Parts: sequence; C-alpha cells; structure tokens
Amino acid sequence: MSATVSQRLRSFDYSTWRARVEATGGCAHPVRLRGSSTVATPDGTVLAQRTGEVWAPCGNRRDTVCPACSDRYAADAFHLIRAGLAGNEHHVPDTVTDRPRLFLTLTAPSFGHVHTRRLSARGRVIPCSCGAHHQANDPNIGGAIDQDTYDYEAAVLWQAHAGKLWHRFAIALRRALAARLGVSGRRFGTVARLSYAKVAEYQRRGLVHFHAALRLDGPDGPTDPPPAGITAEGLRDAIHEAATATALDVERPDGTTLNLRWGAQLDLREITPIAHDAVTDEAGEITDTRLAGYIAKYATKGTGKSDGHPDRPIRSLAHLERMALADHHRRLIETAWHLGGLSQYAELNLRKWAHMLGFRGHFLTKSRAYSTTFRVIRGDRRAWRLAEQLDQLGHPADEPVIVVNDWHLVGIGHRNEADRELAIAHAERIREQRRTTRGTS
Repeated sequence: MSATVSQRLRSFDYSTWRARVEATGGCAHPVRLRGSSTVATPDGTVLAQRTGEVWAPCGNRRDTVCPACSDRYAADAFHLIRAGLAGNEHHVPDTVTDRPRLFLTLTAPSFGHVHTRRLSARGRVIPCSCGAHHQANDPNIGGAIDQDTYDYEAAVLWQAHAGKLWHRFAIALRRALAARLGVSGRRFGTVARLSYAKVAEYQRRGLVHFHAALRLDGPDGPTDPPPAGITAEGLRDAIHEAATATALDVERPDGTTLNLRWGAQLDLREITPIAHDAVTDEAGEITDTRLAGYIAKYATKGTGKSDGHPDRPIRSLAHLERMALADHHRRLIETAWHLGGLSQYAELNLRKWAHMLGFRGHFLTKSRAYSTTFRVIRGDRRAWRLAEQLDQLGHPADEPVIVVNDWHLVGIGHRNEADRELAIAHAERIREQRRTTRGTS
C-alpha cells in the first residue's frame, strides 16, 4: 500500500468520501455535482430533501477507463441482448425462440500478411509464415510481417467504412430474403422484418469484425410471427448471398478506386434456447444466454490497453511518442491521421477517430424492433431506486410524487491518484463478490 493511500484511509473526511464512492459503485471518474434534490407529494408535503455535493457515475462503457461503469454497461447490454434472444422480458414474448435465428461473424479482408499463432489438432504451435513459433502473449501477433508492403491506407479506409458496409449488407440481406418470399425488396417490410443486434470487436491485427445475432420476425417485430417459408437454413443461405454481394467503392488518395468487401472468413451458427454452461453445444450451436454474455463482454472492450492502442482521442502524432504502442498499431494511427488531413476524406473526420484506428461506428447497435433500449433499462433502474426510497420513507410506491433536482457540475474525476486507486479497488471488490455469489448459486 502506498503512503498516499494509507494517508487517505486515515484522513478525517474518509467516511464521507467512501460513502460517495459506494454510491457510484466505485466509479473511476465520478461526475461531481453540487445543489439540492427534493421529493414531495403533489400537495406540497416534503418527504425527503438533500443538499450539498453528490457524485454520479461517469457512465463510460470501456473497462480500461472505468471498470465499475463498464460492468454496469455490460449488465444492461446483457439484458438488452438476451431479451431479443430468449424473450419473456421487456415486452418480448418467449416465442422469439421459435424464429429462424443465427449468430453471424463478419471479418475484415486481408491487407497483407500478419504474424499469426495457430495450433494443430494435437495442440502444437504451427509455424507462422515468418518462420517463428509465436507464444500466446507475443506482441508481434497481428502485426504486419512486412510493413512496407502492408496496405495501411486500404486498411484504414476499410475500417472507416465498416459501418456503411454493414448497412449495405443489411439491405442486401433484406432483398435476398424478399426474393425467397416471392416479393420485391421494397415490399419486404410488409411481410417480414429483419431484427438484429451486433457488436464490433477488434482483432489483434487492429481491424474490427462484427458479431451479430439475427432473427426473422413478422412485420410488427417480436410479437408478430415470421412468414412461413424461411427456415434457419434459408436465412443462412440468404446471409451468404448478401455477404458475397456486398461491396463499396471508395477513392484512394491517388485517385484510384478501392473496392471494399467482407473478408473470406464468415462464421454462422444456429442459436438454441437451451441455457447451459458451455458457449456452444456438441453441434456447434450457440445458446441464447451465453451469446448475450458474449456480446455484452465485447461491447465493453472497444479500445484500450489490451487492444494495443489508445482509449482516448489524440491531438497530434506527438502524443504517440509517450505511448507504448505496437509498431503495427502505430502505423495504423499515423495513416488515419495522414488521411484525415486530406480534403477528400474530410467527411470521415479521421483525425478524431485515429485512436480507434479509423473505426467510426458504434460498438453495440441493434435494429429498432430487436428488443428494448438502454434508455428503457436505465429508466426502469431509476424507477426501482425511487420506489425503494419511497418504501424507506413509508410512502406507497403507487402514489405520485414530485422530484425536483437542482444540481450543477463542479468537477469530474477524483482529486488525486490515491483516491482513484481506492475507488477502483472498491469496484473490484464488488466484482469479486459478484463472481463468488454466482459461483455458489
């Protein structure tokens, strides 16, 4: 324990500080507010009043930035995803488990040879094309074998347009499904609906691939049964057709055309409603509960130290000199920064997203009718907390109250590194207690 942490534990205001940390769940960057809050009945009777300074969680989803808020985001993402997979919550019926459902992984194409580590059927390391037998933690894995021949410009441009490529894929998939239903692409929405939730995950080579849970519904969404005639196998064929047909032409800096497509690796697995401990069953089918946890986990990763690149925007390439980056990721960032300075890519705003290696999309997205929303889930949590507070005050939860908040910002983050370390330690204790509880339940 450092001297500053030990001193903090003995400080006169430690108990007040700790109460605020506990209220945020151990947030690493709390939003500090000062003001007042009043809970009263419609006739003006004050039930509770609070003044002074309070802390609110920062809400950052990245585990490398704030573990506590990342855990909360992951929990919300889990319920959002699982509601669309298993149903029986958030107004999604359990009949969605009878729909054609598949788990899809789309990857980026190759832009040059990279260091890899593969295992044989007997568990032995297969030599990389560079001739080396890489260890699992080798930082060279994913990096370009020859940076002079690796197409960094194409890699960054593909990354910057990955979201648009997904959009075109979704359109192509609806058209492919419409053809199988015997209707035009424009009429697809009158007979069926494609519902999905997807998450972007960085590969070690610095490019994203998309994991998506896809479901076929009727026109009105999860409460409406899908049209007869398309099974999971039919959905599988339509996905292959759409992925192969999806393409996007963009311009290189020298004016030549670059054709952007998905990578050759496309993985499809059927989703089963059976909930058990394995991620997949013996047939290679992934279960709804485990899939929800899988997607939620990657939704909190995004960028960070574990991915080999920064988790915050950079203001100049000089910032990279103080960062421990792999050469491959450094080149991707430098390329994104260079392209961001060219007028032909102004709309891509690549310098803003250079720390993301050019990726500009959201890490977790869903179609409108897939399930619930983060706003609804967070609103339910606020309503539950208010009901708990009213119960403690002896006021019936079903009777109306008026809540008046008057807070203004006074700062963000802890006052020093010692406070931040203690807050993160508190969050880790909560995480460990949760693991222990799950292990004994």
